[in-house]
Amino acid sequence: MQLYHHPYSLDSQKVRMALEEKAIDYTSFRVNPLTGKNMDVDFFRMNPSAKLPVFQNGAHVIYRAIDVIQYIDRLAVHLSGEIAPVNTEVQQWMQKVDAWNPKMFTLTHTPVKYRVFVSKFIRRVLIARMAEAPDLASMYHVKLREAYETEDKVKDPDIMRQSEEELSKLLDDIEAQLSKTKYLAGDEFSPADSMFTPILARITLLDLDEEYINSRPKILEYYNLVKQRPSYKIAIGKYFNGWKKYRTLFKTSFFLCFRTLFRKY
Repeated sequence: MQLYHHPYSLDSQKVRMALEEKAIDYTSFRVNPLTGKNMDVDFFRMNPSAKLPVFQNGAHVIYRAIDVIQYIDRLAVHLSGEIAPVNTEVQQWMQKVDAWNPKMFTLTHTPVKYRVFVSKFIRRVLIARMAEAPDLASMYHVKLREAYETEDKVKDPDIMRQSEEELSKLLDDIEAQLSKTKYLAGDEFSPADSMFTPILARITLLDLDEEYINSRPKILEYYNLVKQRPSYKIAIGKYFNGWKKYRTLFKTSFFLCFRTLFRKY
């Protein structure tokens, strides 16, 4: 099994936490969008969306984080030889967390100078790839058009406000849930928590804890709890703790621009 990912990708963090929680061995391949590696011709042929992560098990290739995590969950059950009942509450929370798209929220809190620099750089990369692989030129052109569309969306205050409101609603619902359970879907850590925890890490990275986390005591307590888990330390903590946070913020600002411009709608 192979995972193509990057440590600053929020969706990659979700999948890596799930893999660590299930103790599933996999081969890690870092694809660095900061240098345009996710747009290299070979990778683009396998994954025309150019987004991360990509999970491959033989001929089976999965792109969406929620689909990868569900696959990992089924695989873990199969490997254990047990028959586990379907937990509808876990599935419902996974869908609810996945419904909020962090793209615009993160970009609107990213310094403009970073966005502008990366946007210009990426347009040059796309044009170069068109010349390198003429048979993929039409697909690269789609990404180029999406890049311009994203620039326009980021400037729209209504889109920013909508993203913030949707996040607040999600966090309020989770705050209410955590007043009844230790984790999202009960008293045991589940795939739903693997999907939600990186969102809290992203909020922290953007220095928005006070507004979105500290004001919700149950979420704050939950966040402090999950940060002690080995899966968090491996997938997120080693890149986001202490002084590393500021280096990560700089790199994530660049990464988010790459990921957003190449996101498949």
